[in-house]
Amino acid sequence: MLLQRKEDGILVKVVEINDMINPSQPQIMIQVQAGEEEQDAEMMEKCDLAFPSGENLPVCWMNPDYRQQ
Repeated sequence: MLLQRKEDGILVKVVEINDMINPSQPQIMIQVQAGEEEQDAEMMEKCDLAFPSGENLPVCWMNPDYRQQ
């Protein structure tokens, strides 16, 4: 799955999709999609990511208590 960093719009690849949709995981492993070589994986906060269209990630992916609000 490709997402983009909110700060600069650079595309990143989510390493493990299950971590992405788990609301108890505030951080996920990503790989920056820049340059010709595969970049090293790094941790990133989910709140700093968005879909390539610019739309924010679903609340149910970020907040385990989203139904309580």
